[in-house]
Amino acid sequence: MMKPRGRELGLPFPGQTGQHNAITDVPGVEVGYCTRIEGEPPLRQGNGPVRSGVTAILPLGHNTEPQPVWAGMYALNGNGEMTGTHWIEDGGYFVGPVCLTNTHSVGMVHHAAVKWMIDTYKSAWQSEHLWAMPVVAETYDGVLNDINGLHITEADALSALNAAADGPIAEGNVGGGTGMICYEFKGGTGTSSRQLAIDNEAFTVGALVQANHGTRPWFTALGKRVGEVMTDNRLFESERGSIIVILATDIPMAPHQLRRLAKRAAIGIGRGGTPGGNSSGDIFMAFSTANRGPIPQLAGPRRTLETINDGLFDPIYLAATEAIEESIINAMVAAETMTTLRPPDQICQSIDTRQLVSFFTSK
Repeated sequence: MMKPRGRELGLPFPGQTGQHNAITDVPGVEVGYCTRIEGEPPLRQGNGPVRSGVTAILPLGHNTEPQPVWAGMYALNGNGEMTGTHWIEDGGYFVGPVCLTNTHSVGMVHHAAVKWMIDTYKSAWQSEHLWAMPVVAETYDGVLNDINGLHITEADALSALNAAADGPIAEGNVGGGTGMICYEFKGGTGTSSRQLAIDNEAFTVGALVQANHGTRPWFTALGKRVGEVMTDNRLFESERGSIIVILATDIPMAPHQLRRLAKRAAIGIGRGGTPGGNSSGDIFMAFSTANRGPIPQLAGPRRTLETINDGLFDPIYLAATEAIEESIINAMVAAETMTTLRPPDQICQSIDTRQLVSFFTSK
């Protein structure tokens, strides 16, 4: 049974969510996980314990036609990896899935995602000179996981990709977020969404985060500096993690507009208190499922993109920042306690939700 989420606990998040309050509220977006939790401490490199996995996001679902997904990216602090972003910066799009995993598994997951694309888009890949550049991003889970054991396999990544579905999705210790730490509490995978109207038409902005960042004194929830009070079971003196943010929307937007949207993720994570630490890979991507069509190699000499007027973007930016803030809290609320492997003999506690809620209910 899934634990109550932030809103269900009574935390006063603003904004109107979609049906599932998840990135999958954006029509067509699907998410799948492979979660590996195996073995018990102590750490024996190569033998575990394993607390890691893969998160797979399919922007256009299990579509068998390769189509460009218009996108933009931004790195607040670049101490991390997100593959495929050079072409997103230049070409404004990517084709295929987005996968999240741990730092040392990017290569394996990239290999598997390429294989998945070749199999999924079999007809086009066999008849045309096409290449695969999936988006794979990472955060470091070596405090809770035998990261140097390289346990994530091609089969794990393919399992996450093939499991992708719409509807409600799990949070906390799942997928790539399984072994992550956030503000020195157990962190992981979190998601949220916002609905808004533009020119009397309904749209959705959804966020998914892999939250592995921050130190306890920074932690701020809905404007309250709760980390300065929640001081038990601290783990670090300085930050040693990262956060990946993926924003999805069905609003028709051009690549330069999506880059501007991706930049607002810096404000979204900043609401949680982080200044973007030196050791943190704070890397963000935004994509739109609108303006579907063939990839340029198979398209005609001209193409047309529908876009929203830049003057209407303020509510979109607000929706993104609110969804990101809520996603991070949802990741922390859902996460379960784990023992650390480095340093030894400590506990990475899940957040005390009763104490957290008390900041907003006590007089």
